[in-house]
Amino acid sequence: MDSGKKRILHVLHVEDSPGDAAYIKEILAEDKSCHYRVKTAELLSEGLEYLTDEKIDIILLDLSLPDSRGLDTFLTIKNAAPDLPVIIMTGLADENLAVRAVKEGAQDYLLKNRVDADLLVRSIRYAIEREKLKVKLQEAFEQIKILQGLLPICSHCKNIRDDRGFWHQVEEYVSTHSEAQFTHGICPVCMKKYYPEFSQDVDQDQKSPDKDEINTLQKDKNPGRDSRN
Repeated sequence: MDSGKKRILHVLHVEDSPGDAAYIKEILAEDKSCHYRVKTAELLSEGLEYLTDEKIDIILLDLSLPDSRGLDTFLTIKNAAPDLPVIIMTGLADENLAVRAVKEGAQDYLLKNRVDADLLVRSIRYAIEREKLKVKLQEAFEQIKILQGLLPICSHCKNIRDDRGFWHQVEEYVSTHSEAQFTHGICPVCMKKYYPEFSQDVDQDQKSPDKDEINTLQKDKNPGRDSRN
């Protein structure tokens, strides 16, 4: 494949072992379908700086670093980049910790002494796609707000009671639980009740058309009718 047409992925590898960091670059270079631009950070703090200053598509993370150890390492970097997929790179001694990190939102974990080019490339691709899907689902769930079930509503003031027992105006409740937006007007009945001085003008504007107006409308709809009579 022409290298100019390869997909480019920006990888942040947070790893304090120079040997492990060099090995990851070496096996990623074996992938002929993608070009990996790897940024290596030996410290968690350095990795956080890369997230601020560089374009990153995926994070490969060692949980045991000079300035951070354990699950907090993952939680810190995930909080800094909640929409980026993270793959935990771990040793046998840290496998249980890696599993906990996956439960907290990491996309995958790989054992350092068992990883090869095919496994790493496949894991990176799947992690990126899963993270994209997760973000789309989260956005969809945030947009879906459905009013359903019984709504306790006051028969006099029309306020609605929520699940916690608090009462809200209809506009407030519906806006919070749906995508509807309110515009305000006034119906003819309320106009007569509260603004009688203006109701006559409204009645005139809404009066039914007289016979001459009806005849004119019919002629407009049937322009050839008179000529046949």
